[in-house]
Amino acid sequence: MGIRLRAWDVLVPASIYALGVVELLSVQPGGWEWALLLEGVASVLLVLRRRFPLVSGTSATLVVLTMPWAGTELNDVSAPILVMAVSCYSFARWIAGYRGLAGIAVILAVLASDYMFADDRMHDLSDVVFALALLSPPYVFGRVVRRLADQSEQLRRQQALIRDQAVREERDRIARELHDVIAHSLSAMVVQTAAAQDLVRLDPARAVELLDNVADTGRRALAETGRLLHLIRDDGDELGLRPAPGLADLPALVADFRAHGLDVEADLDLPAAPLTGGADVSAYRVVQEALTNALKYADGPVRLRVAAGPDRLVISCANRVGRAHAQGSGLGLQGMAERVSLLGGTLRTGDTPETGFVLDVDIPLAVEGAR
Repeated sequence: MGIRLRAWDVLVPASIYALGVVELLSVQPGGWEWALLLEGVASVLLVLRRRFPLVSGTSATLVVLTMPWAGTELNDVSAPILVMAVSCYSFARWIAGYRGLAGIAVILAVLASDYMFADDRMHDLSDVVFALALLSPPYVFGRVVRRLADQSEQLRRQQALIRDQAVREERDRIARELHDVIAHSLSAMVVQTAAAQDLVRLDPARAVELLDNVADTGRRALAETGRLLHLIRDDGDELGLRPAPGLADLPALVADFRAHGLDVEADLDLPAAPLTGGADVSAYRVVQEALTNALKYADGPVRLRVAAGPDRLVISCANRVGRAHAQGSGLGLQGMAERVSLLGGTLRTGDTPETGFVLDVDIPLAVEGAR
């Protein structure tokens, strides 16, 4: 599975290496040729710090900390300090909890071995304070940035929920108004039609006038209904004003998610004939929800498989989940499980090292027809 690199993933290590090259070529301390190579390797490792922060940051720092063994003293160059700072920041920014402290512990242990075995100078408590002062600020800054990012994401979701709630409340109000308009108009039309039926022989002119009023009332009701329906119409078809979708619409659904940037590898073995209504629309909604979750949380391609047999429908969706993504609420999976359960099917989820998050749905098609 490919790793999505951002500009900063490459720009920061490249800048550190560029500064290191200029510094080494200018000062040319002992073993500077080896130092050029080691700083280059460390910079390459830092490119993956967002995807594999603990491995990348620890490895990059350990590489530059071997420089004293190659003849370049750490106090002769400053690029290793930048490598350690970026690594400690990554431990806090891209790792949940405090597991990143394990990387700092390894760095401190190797740094202590450098002081004891590769540095001939005398060392005391001030060196410990210096090491802690060097590694702690980037880590603390990373924790602050991660906390702010999490709060921003939580605020964004809360705002989305509030907007959705406001939209639903407004649509409920419009729906009540629509009910009142139709009920009032139909009542008036029934009364006037009944009166016209009584007058059609006794007073044809009056009957025609009443029927004209019925037609006017109907036209006004249609116009008002059209206006209200236009207000509550939505692209997601939450109100069900469009024909219910089914498995035949899955290719268009997959194409729509691809247009939104999701890398979908779809294997669609669709039935030749439409399924019964309940199974058809529920299967479509399950796939739609699975791809929606993948669009939010997937890190890499999404493998979707839909296979319809004589008596069963199988849906499988697998994708890796990015470590930087927050955990979802689980409401989408709960909704899918309820849909599948009503059809007598099963829904299973899990994580595997090979494919990441896996969603498997099995729907017995005979259940719907038997009811």
